[in-house]
Amino acid sequence: MVYGGAESSMRALMLSAVTYLADPAHPDAIDRLADTLGVLVSGVAGGLIGDAVIVSGHASEAVAAVAEATGATLVVHGGGSPYTAGAAVARRDWILCLEAGDVPAEGWIRTLDRFVGTARPETGLGRLRRPAAGWRTRLVGRIETLTGAPRARAGDVVRREALRNGPAFPARLTVRPLIARIDRA
Repeated sequence: MVYGGAESSMRALMLSAVTYLADPAHPDAIDRLADTLGVLVSGVAGGLIGDAVIVSGHASEAVAAVAEATGATLVVHGGGSPYTAGAAVARRDWILCLEAGDVPAEGWIRTLDRFVGTARPETGLGRLRRPAAGWRTRLVGRIETLTGAPRARAGDVVRREALRNGPAFPARLTVRPLIARIDRA
């Protein structure tokens, strides 16, 4: 790439954002999905998010309408890992795994851009903090920081090839904690 006449040594890397909506019939489901997709717009404008995938637990006309209006790819998926299903249609090498209602907080674009731009080939997973998660989820997250992650969960940034190998990683991936956090809408 050429910027301002000089060749850049940094290659622009983009992510695919995969957002999972387990129950589209829930009364707040579309609002939570819209909150998450709305925040991702700033990532698109910042050159970080290249495409979006919505993984829905059930078929829904409302979710299909949101996907069409936002240009996202819709995957209806009934079992297994929603992030594996999303990775099958994602177009980028890195996947940002989210749940509907996740709202990445201030500084997330800079943090993820730095992570994907500097990750070594052996780095397979970065994890955003989720302070709104229950204590059990936070405890499991801390243990996985020490032992490695057996599968992707919301708040993870994962290499697409790791997700395409199936819902469980062949070998636990080393977790690199990231300073950005995800709030809930």
